Parts: sequence; structure tokens; C-alpha cells
Amino acid sequence: MSVKKHDSGIEPVQAKRDIIFLMVDQLSAKWLEYGLNGVCSLPNIKRLKEMGMYFDHAYANNPVCCPVRATIATGLSSRSHGVIENGYYLNPDAPTFMKILQGGGYKTGAFGKVHFMPHFSGFHHDVEAYGFDVAHITEDNRGGEWLDWVLTEFPEYEEQILKSIPTPKVEAFKTYGPEKRNLQKRIEELRREPWATDDEPEATEGAHCMTFPEAASQTAWITGKAVEFIENAPQNQPMFAHISYVQPHNPYEVPSCYLDLVDEMKIPERVIPGWQNDSGAPEYFKDKSPIDRANWKYERQVYFASLSFLDKYIGIVLDALERERGLKNTIVFFASDHGDMLGDHGFYLKEEKHYDTCIRVPYLICGPDILQNTVCGEIVQPEDFCPTILDMAGLTMEVPPYQEVFMKISLGEIPVYHGFSLRGLLEGKKTSWRKAGYCESYNPVFSIKPTDWARTVVTQRYRYTYYFRGGQQLFDLQKDPDELQNVAGLPEYQEARQELKDILLEKVIEQDYPKPIRQLYCIGVH
Repeated sequence: MSVKKHDSGIEPVQAKRDIIFLMVDQLSAKWLEYGLNGVCSLPNIKRLKEMGMYFDHAYANNPVCCPVRATIATGLSSRSHGVIENGYYLNPDAPTFMKILQGGGYKTGAFGKVHFMPHFSGFHHDVEAYGFDVAHITEDNRGGEWLDWVLTEFPEYEEQILKSIPTPKVEAFKTYGPEKRNLQKRIEELRREPWATDDEPEATEGAHCMTFPEAASQTAWITGKAVEFIENAPQNQPMFAHISYVQPHNPYEVPSCYLDLVDEMKIPERVIPGWQNDSGAPEYFKDKSPIDRANWKYERQVYFASLSFLDKYIGIVLDALERERGLKNTIVFFASDHGDMLGDHGFYLKEEKHYDTCIRVPYLICGPDILQNTVCGEIVQPEDFCPTILDMAGLTMEVPPYQEVFMKISLGEIPVYHGFSLRGLLEGKKTSWRKAGYCESYNPVFSIKPTDWARTVVTQRYRYTYYFRGGQQLFDLQKDPDELQNVAGLPEYQEARQELKDILLEKVIEQDYPKPIRQLYCIGVH
């Protein structure tokens, strides 16, 4: 069998170690860093940070759920694996690190939001095909296993639970369950009822407190399924668990008691929208108006409270690992797929708005031989997770076959990842590394306009973004960390702009290398 050598150049580890991938949804590095600095209570994430390495220059390659998650699984760019926007399926025949772990003797499990398939396509996706022995899935649509369980276990809260579902337009809600109930109509009726109450006057559909017990939440259910897997995994077999929470994805929703864990005085002010007065702003911004919500501070309070809520359940997972397996032989990854503007620059959510709160994400890795309580400033991306996990597990990814007809090449010369193993950085070894990160966006879910296509490169000093049909943004991050002044048109930045534009062109071309997944017979033959 043909295999790829380790990118790190370091000998593979000998012992099979347990691997846990903790994933959260729509968490910016900025908001986590504010939380760790005292906005909210995060003792367990702090514990992880002290146990390992935090990457403070991690950037999403395509800041929306499905593309990033497909990249994490495969180590490939959006164009290589084909998931360029939400709404695409990740081909189950694509090579994933989960399949390699599974084939290498690992017991593999997925719990929560996997999102390799569009959540509007139904509730019972066959995610086992991607390399999972066990799967208990609940995603943004909230239909399926969690909803079935919660309506059985908490029937007295049925209306409150149905009202919490933000995506009633999923076709399968029209004939839900064995009884073929039309839940779509009922959910839509419930969501038209007022959200504000005397106790919560600022509550809206987008930000509010739960009206059903914490024990019935997706977060508690996901954690319970993950802990059950950890407790039942054979002691003589290495284990991989992908534990993926839906929070703090919008709508921002949390049990009310967690609001008390947020220091309201430390909630950061919104970054003002500098693009409003930028005559050189890309066409993308021309028909935009800043979003100015009266309850923006309450929304941020609920968002930060969601982090404290998640932190509690991350602690439950860590305690289960310590109790059942021991953390000394466990590698723990913590990551978000993309950020959330949360009102900064007059925007919310993610996708084509390539500001810091959208594209910079938190990565934390801890485990044996990894430097502790360390911050790494190198530019890393989701493409790096797949080769890192396999490198640290002592396993390798298969490469397509080739026939020596026109080329004389060794297997080690054939790339199979877009990213690189982080192992050298994690172990403190001197490692050459990328000088720029790349980020791309296609149409957001509410648009079909190509002017919404954005391409970005980020270096230690600059963020440069080019929007289709003209218009550029260039920010000097050393002088202007909040990205308020677009200097793309200033004479003193023309040399830097041209250099970044050249880097961007190379990065755009590079997205198809390694070659995209196709029906490949072999490399190098007519």
C-alpha cells in the first residue's frame, strides 16, 4: 500500500494515544480571549490552556461550518474536497483522518454536530461512512436523535423545546417521526410568540434564555453520549472521540443561571464600522448598512454565558477522561470552525466579512510531549489538523497510485494534504513555517452575487482582502488591530499591497494543490 511520509520529519510516536477533538461552533478567538481574561468564568478551558499550547494566529480557511469541518477531516482545501459552501456534501469516499484512525485500530465516535452533510437535507445522516464506529448526532436543525430523546424524557416541556428550534423550514419536519406529525407548522406558530418577558425584557429570537431544563439541552445530551462512549471504550484499544457542540452558534441561548457568570462591566464595546466612510471600499460594502441592535450588550452577555455553559460540560468530559483513561496518555484538541462578528464593524455572524472576529479562531492542543502553558504565534489553519492527528498517532494517509510511465517519482514526493503537521511546533522543535494564511468565501447563504466572493491573505502584520469585481481592503494590524482604516489606496502602502496581492494570487492557485478529489485512475498517465 502506498503511503505519505510524515510532513513533520519527526519519527512517529510508538504508543497509540487516546485522541479527543473538542469542537465548538462560531467562536472567535477574540471572544474566547476576552472570556479567559475575565469577562466570564472558564476554569476548564483555562485548564486546557495551561496544559498545552494555544495558537493565537489561527485562521479559518473558509469561515462557514461545512467547508471548515470538511477541511479539518481531510487536510484539504475547500476546492480540493469540494465543499465550498454550506449545502454541499463531503464525499464519503474522501480520505479522512477518522478512517485512518479506525483502520489503525482506534475505536472512533462522533457526538453532536458533525455537519459533513447539509442540515436541511434531513435528520439521520450516515456519518459512520466518514470513519466513525459510533455516532450520536444533533445539529443546527435539532431534529433527530436529540429531539426524539428530549420529547420522550421531558414531555412537559414540548412547546418550549419546539420553540427553541431555529430551522423549521427543514422539509422533514412536515412529517416528523413514526406518527408523521407536522412539527414545522407548530414550530413556526410557537416562534411567532413573544420572546421578551418581565424577567428578560431584552430577549429576542436571536438571544434569550432557555425555558426548559439544562439537563434537556443539546449540550448536556452531547456530553452524556460522549462520556458514555469514554466509559465503555475498551481499555486495551486506543480511542478517538469527536465531541462537537452546537454552541455558541446563533441563536444565542443559555440557561439563565449562566448570565451571572458574566462580568457585564468587562463586556467589550463594539468596534465601529470604518468601512462606512471608506471611499475605496469594495463594491460589496456599497449596499450595506451597519446593524445597530439596541440589545447588543445583552446579546454579548448571552454569548459569553454560553461559553461558561460549554466550559462546565468540557470539564465533565475532562473528568471522565481522567477517571476512565487518564489524561497522561490523551491528546486533546480544542477548536472552533469560524468566528462571529457579534456586532463588530456593524456585522453579525461569519462568511465573507473577513474581519478578525470572523476568521481568527481559537486552537488549543495539549497532551504528552506538548509544551505546556505556551502561546504559539505561527499562522496555522484547519488544514493542519488532519496531518497533525495522524502524525501524532503514528499513522499515515494513503496516496493515489501512480504508474511509472512518464515520471520517475517517489511516494514521498506526492502531497496528500494542503496543511502541515503541527507536531514540531507543539514539541518546541525548530520548524520552517508558512508566512501567510489564506481565507476564501463564496456566496453567503442569502446571496447569489459574485461580488460577495472574498479572498484574503493574512501575515503577522497585514490583512489583505480582494473582493470580486474590484475593491480591496488592506489593514496594518500592528498600527490598526481593530481594522478601522483601509490603507489599500495610500501611497506609502503600495509596495506592501502589491506584495500581498502577489501572495494572494499564489495562494489562490495553490488551493487546487494537491489535485482535487476526482475519479482518479493514477497520476501522470494520459
